[in-house]
Amino acid sequence: MERVFGDPLGDWRRSCYCGEPRVSSVGEELILAGWAQGRRDHGGLIFVDLRDRSGIIQIVFNPEVSPAAHDKAKQIRSEDVLAVRGLLARRPPETINSQIATGEVELLAREVKLLNASQVPPFPIEDEAEASENTRLKYRYLDLRRPRSLSPLVLRYRMCKKIRDYLDGLGFIEIETPVLTKSTPEGARDYLVPSRIYPGRFYALPQSPQLFKQILMVGGLDRYFQIVRCFRDEDLRADRQPEFTQLDVEMSFVQPEDVFQVVEVMIGLLFKELKGIDLQRPFPRLSWEQAISRYGSDKPDLRFGLELRDFSSTFQGSQVRVFSEALAKGGVVKGIAVPGGSAFSRKELTDEFPGFVGRYGAKGLAWIKLTPEWQSPIAKFLTEQERSDILQISGARSGDIIFLLADEARVVHEALSNLRLHLGERLGLIPQEAYSLVWIVDFPLLEHDPEGRRYVSVHHPFTAPRDQDLNLLSQEPLKVRSKAYDLVLNGVEIGGGSIRIHQVSLQKQVLGLLGFSPEEAEERFGFFLEALSFGAPPHGGIAFGVDRLAMILSGARSIREVIAFPKSQRAVCLLTDAPSAVDPKQLKELGIKTILGE
Repeated sequence: MERVFGDPLGDWRRSCYCGEPRVSSVGEELILAGWAQGRRDHGGLIFVDLRDRSGIIQIVFNPEVSPAAHDKAKQIRSEDVLAVRGLLARRPPETINSQIATGEVELLAREVKLLNASQVPPFPIEDEAEASENTRLKYRYLDLRRPRSLSPLVLRYRMCKKIRDYLDGLGFIEIETPVLTKSTPEGARDYLVPSRIYPGRFYALPQSPQLFKQILMVGGLDRYFQIVRCFRDEDLRADRQPEFTQLDVEMSFVQPEDVFQVVEVMIGLLFKELKGIDLQRPFPRLSWEQAISRYGSDKPDLRFGLELRDFSSTFQGSQVRVFSEALAKGGVVKGIAVPGGSAFSRKELTDEFPGFVGRYGAKGLAWIKLTPEWQSPIAKFLTEQERSDILQISGARSGDIIFLLADEARVVHEALSNLRLHLGERLGLIPQEAYSLVWIVDFPLLEHDPEGRRYVSVHHPFTAPRDQDLNLLSQEPLKVRSKAYDLVLNGVEIGGGSIRIHQVSLQKQVLGLLGFSPEEAEERFGFFLEALSFGAPPHGGIAFGVDRLAMILSGARSIREVIAFPKSQRAVCLLTDAPSAVDPKQLKELGIKTILGE
């Protein structure tokens, strides 16, 4: 090994990682450094498993080889940091461990150096050891020593490197954008940063680099990408963190097909090289209307069936009053046919399933067991024509069950889409090793917010409308479709983007529909509108949740497992106890006075 001037280890610099030695190196003198996984004293011989991030190797302390090293080995405890000099030897055939990469060799210790002693850890540093998530996050530096915890981070690194290499090969340039920026309305709450130099004014941490990447297109950079930290002050779920990482991609002179091509090759590359899976391309596509109609969700899991069926035409004027009354109010009647569902018990049908859909606002759940007599609370109200229509629309057969729900469309779709997923998991219909990707396209540009009594963007205010719908903007804006698209994998949105508005007049019109007066638009977005006025090219792109993508590719249960130091579900860093109180002097310098407790 090359010497380093001033090296505190001197001759004790390790010559290779613990997981590297193989039979081809037998007979060589090596210096290995790492953590003691454990010590086993067999009387004459002492065995220590030495571990680093590359793997583990068995160290043998033999008093006949080195009495001094053997004596020191008696004091070794779990997680002590060691450097060991010794000769690499073959293991006796009967002791070979085929479960580890170094299982055919062992190091015969001649010298050992204790580099640092360890306290007794709060949980065993072994994959099999169970510890609560809060304990693991508090002692994350210990948790990361376990291969099971380290592996998702290694995969994440490799994923990001492959993304960078792929995009570089296509002529993209990675460019950093500001972290301290201006607060602009983009959907979630901003994290604000007070300015000491300008008292009473605030920076905002970016929810995404949306405006900056569009301005880069105005600047003629043509193909940009960035793996960037973003921040949103929103309620947390298993797949959300207050700070997260996006892969941001933007291109000039493109339409959706160009974006799809770049993305599909990239995703195919990741699956092939990281999981050994060949994905079928092109990925299927569903319009937003098709996704909502067939699955009740714009994030459909296509790995299994149980599609929603529309029975609205069947029950117009029906004697089943809950159906006909819902339709008279402009609602819908939809359902799911479940093969073999006649086996569900009455308790499940009267308590469990109605209670489940009730979480999503549904007031009840009708059901029909397709037995010879059609068991159902509504069977006696059904006409022969309605029965015929139900069979034809549902495609159900004897022994199946049909669940039916009547309400406003939003409630029906949300309740049935979640019931579909619940049934898929419960009945084992979802193949866990399958991967199903689908593009969702033609989203509405706007939706109506009944609380705010105004239009809001389905994606964001900078999404371009479809050209053929431009004439509807002034008269029927809710009918306008956008050039937006999401990529969904197994029911999880992993990426979303759009072609952007590049004409300042159209951007001002859309901001006006969103309720911004000309003065408000200028105050919030004046810098951006001015940039568009200087010859902005047509452009578009997409952003991917790096954490979500890494979670899926690594098989992790939560995005917290693919983040080195994640926050808890309550947005707390258990390692550092952030967020925390600060010195009142700091608040005074910033001109801030807290009102808590007043």
